[in-house]
Amino acid sequence: MRQRAWTTARTARGALMVAGVCGAALLTACGGAQTGSPTADSSGTSTTSATAAPSPTGAAPATPLEVSDKAAQNLCAMMKPELSNWRIQGPTLGRVSLNLMAHEWALTNGIGNTRLLGDTAVVDRATSATCPDVRTQALEALELPELAAGVLTL
Repeated sequence: MRQRAWTTARTARGALMVAGVCGAALLTACGGAQTGSPTADSSGTSTTSATAAPSPTGAAPATPLEVSDKAAQNLCAMMKPELSNWRIQGPTLGRVSLNLMAHEWALTNGIGNTRLLGDTAVVDRATSATCPDVRTQALEALELPELAAGVLTL
């Protein structure tokens, strides 16, 4: 009996792993072009704007989403320990992790997912001001032009 229970548990873990990888690939493939992302200038460097990016419906919000210093520090604190994981996992799985992290951060800091999706560039603005070194390492590990590109929109 013990051998069979172990085999069943091992098979279940394998099936969950396959389902997770397939889900991650699906989420990454559905990322497409992002709205609310900072634009790149002609030199190829990422720049952020103080104005709000268009919402998924095409209408721009009146003001960009602003977060407290504490919320920005929380985002940096969430990202920093994940940098080594993102380097090991590669950009595909790392981007899924970033997306989930950004949504968790928005919920736990009172921002809400709807507001985050309306202005995904807030992730870049917060990290640029609070932890530019962590942001730079994340961009390199995830192979993204800006972090907002890793936050899936509707």
